[in-house]
Amino acid sequence: MTVALMWEAKAAAGRGEELLSWARARQLDGPPQRRETYAAPGDRVLVITWWAAGLSDELPELPDPPEELTARPVHRWRFEQV
Repeated sequence: MTVALMWEAKAAAGRGEELLSWARARQLDGPPQRRETYAAPGDRVLVITWWAAGLSDELPELPDPPEELTARPVHRWRFEQV
């Protein structure tokens, strides 16, 4: 089974590039099958990782960035391939 973990954060005003750089620099405990990083209007950053795992398995996830970089709490979702 393949599981996709999605991590999305909205940057504090004027901190979009810093948040993007922070997310790109974070290493995970174990490499995913695939990892992609996206930016969107409104200084939002999305990181998707894919894992050969079950939906409820414990997997490495990106941590919360420093509070001063974000405008709100990080959103996280898990999806399984169907």
